[in-house]
Amino acid sequence: MAPSPTSTRRNRLFLGLGTGAALAGSLAYIGLGDPHSPSFVFPACPFKALTGWNCPACGGLRMTHDVLHGDLAAAFVDNAFLLIGLPLLLAFVIVQRSRGKRVNSTPLLAVVISAAVVWTVARNLPGFPLVPTVLTG
Repeated sequence: MAPSPTSTRRNRLFLGLGTGAALAGSLAYIGLGDPHSPSFVFPACPFKALTGWNCPACGGLRMTHDVLHGDLAAAFVDNAFLLIGLPLLLAFVIVQRSRGKRVNSTPLLAVVISAAVVWTVARNLPGFPLVPTVLTG
């Protein structure tokens, strides 16, 4: 027996409300807490625990905290990949959808995975980040 359209709409509404509440709660916890502090309670990155390398998302909590507090320079230092990449990805999807085009997930996923691998290797090289001496004085 197929579910009624009313129950399907109601389920979608509850799913959306629950997701929104979880997102709002997470952002409140990150914004009110300070991920820069060692006393901030959050699970450790499993990729870093296994490999010792920073993953593409390492620094994401600190970046989110800095964005919520309006400090984009500190957010850029914490994780430039996510700070630039997530809005670009969102803009791409919005533009594609507004043009009535379906987003082909296979090439998009290949680009995202390739960029994440390149970023992971680059950020774990000795001497990263490479800051020109002109900027550091």
